[in-house]
Amino acid sequence: MDRISPAAGPMAVADLVELLGDWTSGDGEGKGEGALYRRLAAATTRLIADGALPAGARLPAERPLARALAVSRATVVSAYDALRAAGLVESRRGSGSSVARRPELPAAAGDGRVRGGQATALLQRMVSGPGEVISLGHAADAGGPDLAGALLDLVREDLPGLLRDTGYHPAGLPTLRAAIAARYTEQGLPTEPAQVLVTTGATQAIALATGLFVRPGAGVAVESPSWPGCLDTFRAAGARLVAVGLDDEGIRIDLLARAFAEHRPALLFVMPTYHNPTGRLMSASRRRRVAALAAEYGVTVLEDSAHAAATAPGEVPAPIAAHAASGMVLTVGSLSKAVWSGLRIGWLRAPSSTVESLARIKARTDLSTPLLDQALAARLLPGLPALGAARSALARHRLGTLERLLANRLPSWRVHPPAGGSVLWVELPPGTDARVYAQVALRHGVEVVPGAAMDATGAHDHFVRIPFAFDDDVLHRIAERLAAAWRESTGS
Repeated sequence: MDRISPAAGPMAVADLVELLGDWTSGDGEGKGEGALYRRLAAATTRLIADGALPAGARLPAERPLARALAVSRATVVSAYDALRAAGLVESRRGSGSSVARRPELPAAAGDGRVRGGQATALLQRMVSGPGEVISLGHAADAGGPDLAGALLDLVREDLPGLLRDTGYHPAGLPTLRAAIAARYTEQGLPTEPAQVLVTTGATQAIALATGLFVRPGAGVAVESPSWPGCLDTFRAAGARLVAVGLDDEGIRIDLLARAFAEHRPALLFVMPTYHNPTGRLMSASRRRRVAALAAEYGVTVLEDSAHAAATAPGEVPAPIAAHAASGMVLTVGSLSKAVWSGLRIGWLRAPSSTVESLARIKARTDLSTPLLDQALAARLLPGLPALGAARSALARHRLGTLERLLANRLPSWRVHPPAGGSVLWVELPPGTDARVYAQVALRHGVEVVPGAAMDATGAHDHFVRIPFAFDDDVLHRIAERLAAAWRESTGS
């Protein structure tokens, strides 16, 4: 399901907050509480109009919703009053407020939202555009001159031959599949081109694997925390999420063994190289133990190693698949982090029979990933280690800048330095609800991802994720806005 269903009790406050997203930048002139109630009413009206809040859905009570949105109760009361005046909401003593049953509004079909999902607001930001808000919902560098040079070489040397091609390669352009297979072989994972499926980004690879291995009601073991977009992919497939905690070496083996024994999941999803959001690097010994445990229980492993694409051989441990003497391990990679997020080229490495099955599924959705993008990726792959070294130096500089800014302006925050990647995992003082702080931060022009949105259980609710893939001037603006929001939320 992808919308709130009418139910006997009121909907969860967190569900409505997730659906509302960046409601403070919506309709409503001026500043202050008056503008906020109009914006809240306008945002709720849009949810009713597009069917995300269907007729009969009971809205949360005023006080808890006000606390979650970091506004006064009067703001929520005024918003509900405006919705009642417009005939969109009905209220009964003792029963609270619910969406009015209006015969002129047809039942809405699915709108792309995932029921109980945690990435709705992040995806809506991508759909709507950032506006004036600095979004920390993604970590992406701009494309560099190396990309432009490879593109010019492609046009001069490869384009005539490519134009004679049909363009239909559901499993991927042969030259690119061969280049990806060669990289895995160099990294200690012997691979043939037939074991590689090229996808339109890592997101599609994860979605395809989910469609093949996850049935409604099946369990999916995930790290705690993890990335909300992936969690919602599993939820949309009807999966039961089983959260497993981390330590400094990656996913905890004792907790993973317990999860396998108790829940018998169909799939394990892990990010072993520069985990998102913690930036941790799973050790080689931990990767071996994960592979062995998954084989013992017959659990398919889906490892997302998108951050490992630009690493040199030996820089990070070999993929989990390199330790899988038996059992099924699928390895996902991407050029989005290594080169440019606009180059939507990802891949999945698996047994050739699995790749063939996934290619058939992919062909039904898009026939083939764009040919020119694949040809460009094939040109870029041999130079990834050198590109990665340059990007790593830049990332270290930006990380140092952000750490200094946070230490100066937000000294009560505890930073957990990453082993790699492009995001910083930050712990707020005890007792802080990062979801409430995120609402205040939006009003100061910066979108942060609260830790609870990245945990299948809603834990890590006093953490925030802050990418540092920005130029120094943007990092300074981010720190200023975060600090201003913190002063307002704490009153100090």
